Amino acid sequence: MNLKIRLTILNFIEFAVWGAYLTSMGTYLAGVGLASNIGWFYSVQGIVSIFMPALMGIVADRWMEGQRVLSLCHALAGLFMIGASTYAYQAGDGVQFAPLFALYTLSVAFFMPTIALGYSVAYAALEGAGYDSVKAFPPIRVWGTVGFIVTMWVVDLCGLQATPGQWMVSGCLSLVMAAYSLTMPRMRIKKDGAQKTLAEALGLNAFKLFLNPRMAMFFIFAMLLGVCLQITNGFANPFITSFGAIPEYADTFGVQHANILISLSQMSETLCILLIPFFLSRFGIKKVVLIALLAWVLRFGFFGMGDPGSGVWLFVLSMLVYGVAFDFFNISGSLFVNQETDESIRSSAQGLFMMMTNGLGAFIGTIVAQQIINHFVFFPQAAGATGTEIIAGWQTCWYIFAAYALVVAIFFALLFKDSKKIEKAEGSKS
Repeated sequence: MNLKIRLTILNFIEFAVWGAYLTSMGTYLAGVGLASNIGWFYSVQGIVSIFMPALMGIVADRWMEGQRVLSLCHALAGLFMIGASTYAYQAGDGVQFAPLFALYTLSVAFFMPTIALGYSVAYAALEGAGYDSVKAFPPIRVWGTVGFIVTMWVVDLCGLQATPGQWMVSGCLSLVMAAYSLTMPRMRIKKDGAQKTLAEALGLNAFKLFLNPRMAMFFIFAMLLGVCLQITNGFANPFITSFGAIPEYADTFGVQHANILISLSQMSETLCILLIPFFLSRFGIKKVVLIALLAWVLRFGFFGMGDPGSGVWLFVLSMLVYGVAFDFFNISGSLFVNQETDESIRSSAQGLFMMMTNGLGAFIGTIVAQQIINHFVFFPQAAGATGTEIIAGWQTCWYIFAAYALVVAIFFALLFKDSKKIEKAEGSKS
């Protein structure tokens, strides 16, 4: 089989594993009385992302071929996820937080490294076959997002959004991925003296960038924006389905198929990637990051204003701006770090950027968001609030999140000094 097709299948399954539960498990958790703990299930992804990808990367560099490490991680992630699903089914409405969270955390701890490992396997295979990975990989990677969307739809249409069946789908796909990974071209184990130390692999040597005031300011804002990253993944589905308690909205498409509606966000993401080169060359990095921050304001604000009935168009707009909110910051931020750091610590600096956004920022964001939603939504719900009162609580939460993003945008505009060098460099590529 053609190598590009093989790698396309690899990326499709990789992200299909994630799409099976990432946007819908909050609805299941809320349904079994664990609504006040949804944030922990999402924040743990940030915690394990701080160290597990680096540790598995060291294993792949020094002791075991990368495609075998990818297979091992998926096998363990799949078994633990199937274990979580099996426990949840057996426990029914009596499911307990501790055992479910432990099984889920172990699965996520081994899944998160597979994203980077999958990239490494693809790059090595393409370069080994004589391809230019910079040109050849993006069209392959797009199919990962397609895989994510497909399992979102499958879980929705099969009626698994409010059940632990979504984890069973994910776990089984992980086992398929574990087997398929072993068919990939072999990766070389590094035997030379260029191996990274543990500190280098974890990105710790990049912390000296905090001695540079401008870089320190950027990483602080990266963390502050990272706060936004997982909020809608964790709470958009429970929010939309909660409209079902109001007869006027109970039979609307959004309530019945929230995951399909949310999948518009991932579709938007694939399209917005294509816009980034134009925006970077036209406006420069600072303005692109500001556009991303303002898009987060709109992402949250449209949720607060919309409903699955006559206001569903506001939900759709929220999904469409997600691509700008997510991609414009992550990609432009990565380019900024690449341009501003010395080659000797560039990889570590990228690791630090990911640590501040998807690690520390996402962890803080989901935990704080959980407390806000507990106060305005889940505590009143437990006290017998009406459906209309619950929706009003959700709207208050979305407006709080939108206000937070707006404040961060204002301070970023005022405090962060632009780089004429980078704007000029990016503009010259057009």
